Amino acid sequence: MMPLAQKWTVMLFLGTCLLYCARMAMPICAVNMATTFGWSKTQSGVVMGGFFWGYCFTQVLGGHVSDRIGGERVLLLATTSWASITACTPLLAQLGISSLTSMTVARFLMGLLQGVHYPSLASLCSQRVDEGERGFLMSTMGSGSYMGTLMVGGLGSVMLERYGWESVFYGAGLLSGLWSLTVWRFLLRGQMNTIQVLSSHGSSSGLSKKRWLKMFKQPSVCAMVFAHLCFSSTCYTLMSWLPTFFKDTYPHAKGWVCNVIPWLVAIASALFGGIISDHLIQQGFRTSSVRKMMQFMSMGVSSVFLLLLCRPLSFPSAVIFVSAAVGLATFNSSGVSVNVQDLAPSCAGALFGFMNMCGAFTGLVLVYVSGYLIEVTASWGYVFSLIAMVNTIGLGVFLMFGEANRVDLWNLSEVTRV
Repeated sequence: MMPLAQKWTVMLFLGTCLLYCARMAMPICAVNMATTFGWSKTQSGVVMGGFFWGYCFTQVLGGHVSDRIGGERVLLLATTSWASITACTPLLAQLGISSLTSMTVARFLMGLLQGVHYPSLASLCSQRVDEGERGFLMSTMGSGSYMGTLMVGGLGSVMLERYGWESVFYGAGLLSGLWSLTVWRFLLRGQMNTIQVLSSHGSSSGLSKKRWLKMFKQPSVCAMVFAHLCFSSTCYTLMSWLPTFFKDTYPHAKGWVCNVIPWLVAIASALFGGIISDHLIQQGFRTSSVRKMMQFMSMGVSSVFLLLLCRPLSFPSAVIFVSAAVGLATFNSSGVSVNVQDLAPSCAGALFGFMNMCGAFTGLVLVYVSGYLIEVTASWGYVFSLIAMVNTIGLGVFLMFGEANRVDLWNLSEVTRV
């Protein structure tokens, strides 16, 4: 029989996968829904951006609650709720009020409920997983997001063409509800504390307001937050607009190709990055150096491929460059995303929530600005150049000030240089 820790790893992977199936349903269906309801590019950006408004508000709260009572409980309750909203989205679109209003509200609620997911995962990982194993675990969870994007991009595109956009939301919602039922029935029912077996290491200690302020005076914390802010905003923008980019630029190409191949590459790349980062740390390389190397690949090298998209390309070349950019971006799971667990494992959930909140705010702005640029200039080159610029600035700050020393300890003699 599969050990309990492995069961949880598999279920958390699948949960993240379904999270992105539900999250990406709207971008995949955006073109068809815009045609049905008469939305402009700017209005489509408002609808998709509504997700990030909601996503902002529950990040810190979700992480704090997870640090206190356990991320497994938070994940189950949140997943059950956003699964219900996903399945009901087509029904909400048919209400008497404006479709633009109802869909924006639905996206806002989705963001509100999905906002607790990654802070909860960060809390679980920091408290129960050793430093030399965190990179692979977080990369595995990250690969779940790409698997979800792949599923909704491939299977969702087929459902979209054959059964209409409503079927994509029904499918994602029902599968997510089934996940919640499975976790409750076989993993949590009557044994809410069994997740503790993932590791014997961990800390449930929290930080006072004074310690929080002291922590945020550390340049390494500010650099990590800023880099995550930049990466998240560019990542959200790519996920929101890539389907529309391929649809507008290559209208006669098969949709499943551009919606599947980049995320298939991302799955392998995320797992590879996690294995490499953990191996380097176990071989004695400085943790901070490994995190910076992973982030350089994620934000620096990937931006080069995005800039190549600024000029006219054939469809195969565009798919290759997008796949390379998306694949390299997954190294972030072994860089800044796990750096929060190096710096402050005792409150990683709340701190990661704060980072994600900042990223969601900038993501909201960047998604809307990108839609405006596309509508005004009719050129995707401005969007990709903007993304590359934001990535470069964030990477530069992290390379200069990023570290991996614990900053959540009062006794400075306890801090170990890594």
